[in-house]
Amino acid sequence: MDKKQTRRVLTASLVGSSIEWFDYFLYGTMAALVFNQLFFVNEDPTVGLMLAYASFALSFFIRPFGGIIFSHIGDRIGRKKTLVITLSLMGLATFGMGLLPTYQAIGIWAPILLITLRLVQGLGIGGEWGGALLLATEYAPPERRGFFGSIPQMGVTIGMVMGTLALWIMTLLPDGAFMTWGWRVPFILSAFLVIFGLWIRKGIDETPEFKAVQASGEIPKLPIVDTLKYHWREVLIAIGAKVVETAPFYIFGTFVVSYATTNLGFSQTATLGSVMIATVITTILIPIMGSLSDKVGRKKMYIAGAMAMALYAFPYFWMLHQGSVLLLVVATIIGLGIIWAPITAVLGTMFSEIFDAKVRYTGVTLGYQIGAALAGGTAPLVATALLANFDNSYVPVAIYIIFTALISLVSIWAVKDLSGKQAAPKVAAKESRV
Repeated sequence: MDKKQTRRVLTASLVGSSIEWFDYFLYGTMAALVFNQLFFVNEDPTVGLMLAYASFALSFFIRPFGGIIFSHIGDRIGRKKTLVITLSLMGLATFGMGLLPTYQAIGIWAPILLITLRLVQGLGIGGEWGGALLLATEYAPPERRGFFGSIPQMGVTIGMVMGTLALWIMTLLPDGAFMTWGWRVPFILSAFLVIFGLWIRKGIDETPEFKAVQASGEIPKLPIVDTLKYHWREVLIAIGAKVVETAPFYIFGTFVVSYATTNLGFSQTATLGSVMIATVITTILIPIMGSLSDKVGRKKMYIAGAMAMALYAFPYFWMLHQGSVLLLVVATIIGLGIIWAPITAVLGTMFSEIFDAKVRYTGVTLGYQIGAALAGGTAPLVATALLANFDNSYVPVAIYIIFTALISLVSIWAVKDLSGKQAAPKVAAKESRV
């Protein structure tokens, strides 16, 4: 593959992924600041916030269904076509959110319509990640698979930076203007990003590995059946490995927005600014960590990150509680910017290396999306509930972070240490069977 084609593939993987996650994270941040007041109206602010977070969590549980639908398409007709469908679906849902009337205007229909569009977002993102990952890794030279596989992971943080930056700019408006129309602007303008992403993705070819499966005539009629019958152990490993990558991410990036502003008295601007700085740093570190994994191995880097996450849980909250904006920024940078980077950088490549090419889209998507549903979407809700039940003590939330790390460390124990130089994905899949 020449340099021009390499750039085109990596750009298509990164740009589309970034746009989808931008759309997705807009909702997560708005849930903490806007939707609890304009859509999930309740006399008790905590109940309103928990309802907003519940709607945030709900989409995570629809993501596996989106994953099943689109991974079936991806393993049957190709990665590229599936990615065009998922991006279109996400774009329409996000644009629609920006036009919705509030609870004050149409009553109960406001949260119902919002949740419906959020579920459509969940379906789209459910099929996006696996396709973007495989677009990169199935084009990658064996010795650079870790680097290639880390590129679509950057889409998660770039999307979050874009979402946080857009919201941060809007929060500079007077409160009345922000709550009336300012929050809608990023949702509506995202339509232009989606059009650009579709243009980029339509200019690439199908992956070589999927073409090889097509040529061999080995495309399964029902990839989900083959995956659950022959690769269920790998799916369980992927679910468990996803836990420490997703739960702390939403603690550091979403839950902290409401926690720091409501419980600790920080301004919205300072909190969103700290998250934005941390996500910029982790975006820079992800490809570096991915490239490093080609030299030292995926498993070693993952274990180091998971152990650091467990050790950091209590120091993180201690720094937040000092009341210093500087420590708020430092705490977020260490957790989200540094410790999280090696975990997420190697996760996708590691998943792709334990599944056969015939069911790879389905396998990586199931593991990723079920893990995200169980641990990611519920994280802000669980953390908020723990605070409410333990007199606003952060101790249970810190223990929760440690618990997620332990689950993933136990899961990853079953994966052999695969480096990008050792084997092509299909061979690696055979070597890593549990």
